[in-house]
Amino acid sequence: MGIMAKRVVIDMGSYLYSSKEQEARSWCIKNGIYISPLAKSTLEWFICIEMNKKTSISPESYRKIEIWKKMYEFYIYYYEKYKK
Repeated sequence: MGIMAKRVVIDMGSYLYSSKEQEARSWCIKNGIYISPLAKSTLEWFICIEMNKKTSISPESYRKIEIWKKMYEFYIYYYEKYKK
C-alpha cells in the first residue's frame, strides 16, 4: 500500500467579473495574450503574462481576491492598448 498525501486546499477567494472584464479577457485570449496567477505560496500569487512567445511575471505578489482584480486590470489594459 502506498502512502496517501494530504491534499492542500488553497483559497484564492472568488471574484465576480464585469461584462467589460469578460470581454477584455476573451479578446486577449483570442489574440494570444494569456494572463494567469502563478503561485508564490499558498497565500500569495504573482501575475504571469504570456504574449508573443514571451513570459513576464509581476514583481509584486497579491493575496486572495486581489489576485483576480489585478489579473482583470491587466486584461483591460492590454485590451484597450491593442484592440483596434
